[in-house]
Amino acid sequence: MTDTERTYETATARLEEIIRRLDTGEAGLRETLDLVKEGRGLVEYCAGELDAVSRGLQELQLDELVARLEAQSTAQTADQEPAP
Repeated sequence: MTDTERTYETATARLEEIIRRLDTGEAGLRETLDLVKEGRGLVEYCAGELDAVSRGLQELQLDELVARLEAQSTAQTADQEPAP
């Protein structure tokens, strides 16, 4: 699987396959080592994807907070202006 084909969903599906294979106890020493290495790379990829999503959510929350604060500030300024 190339990086352009890799998604969070395909990475977690492959991790499940790796875990199932390791759980059977049928993998030899070399295969176990290869599977563990692949699994570690997939876990790191998934962690990076989750971090990116988390940052995106935080940015959205900050944007919403700024918009609310600006709206409140505008409303307070309008309330404080003297009537003509």
